[in-house]
Amino acid sequence: MDMLIQIVLLVVGFVMLVKGADWFVEGVAGIAEKFGIPQLVIGLTIVAMGTSAPEAAVSITSAMKGSAGITIGNVVGSNILNVLVILGLTAVITRVAVQKSTVRYEIPFMLIITLVLLGLGLSGNEITFVEGIILWALFIVYMVYLFRMAKNQKEEADDSKKQPVWMLILLGIVGAVLVVWGADISVDAASAIAKMFGMSDRLIGLTIVALGTSLPELVTSVTAARKGKADIAIGNIVGSNVFNILFVVGTTALVTPVIFESKFVIDTLVAFGAGVLLWLGVMKHKELRRPVGALMLLAYAGYFAYLLI
Repeated sequence: MDMLIQIVLLVVGFVMLVKGADWFVEGVAGIAEKFGIPQLVIGLTIVAMGTSAPEAAVSITSAMKGSAGITIGNVVGSNILNVLVILGLTAVITRVAVQKSTVRYEIPFMLIITLVLLGLGLSGNEITFVEGIILWALFIVYMVYLFRMAKNQKEEADDSKKQPVWMLILLGIVGAVLVVWGADISVDAASAIAKMFGMSDRLIGLTIVALGTSLPELVTSVTAARKGKADIAIGNIVGSNVFNILFVVGTTALVTPVIFESKFVIDTLVAFGAGVLLWLGVMKHKELRRPVGALMLLAYAGYFAYLLI
């Protein structure tokens, strides 16, 4: 009976995720078109922050409860999965176009802050309050850059959409709530089913929970790409990774020092390598194609094998 209940909850969670992502993308893309805001900016900000809500909630809440040690693993693990699995899977399903600014500025910035995180972690095996301020300062610089890009690249507003602005905002909010809530239900149900089959907590954490906290990014990116909103798909992942490092780790460090264990050095380097692979993969054609997507999935399979050793 318990198994049946968990299976039903798992299905309900996935339905919420898929429908929520559909509404979320439709809402934010519609708002972007109505106000002439570039879709890339929407993807790098609202969509990225919305889909990063699970990571932020887990890390900051854990820090307030005195368990800041999971923050780095949560953030770095999610960032690796975001690039290698989510963009990899999205690229296998459909080609993902990338804007020049993403190749020239946003992806390199993501790589730089990944190295900054590594450097701060190695400096004392923890991210301190002062280092949290440094991360927050970089976050503010990033937001100023996005604001200026939105101002300079402002597109012609399109009022031809039938839905009024309030309806699009409502769609976006309800969609975001369904995505995060659906991910939570799916993770809990899948974890319960896994335990019934005797899987260890460590294996559950490395697979189901890691993927679960990134489910919003996965569903939103695939949905956005299939709807032809590729800027939102790429912007979502790059923005989420930046948000995870600068806002999530930075904010957590302001609450309490964040432990950076030596084993996280390899993981952070893998996150950097994943970013480099993405950068090289889109540099020539300004789009993420199926062969690169397949290579990303293979790279994650290799990393996952390393984790199990």
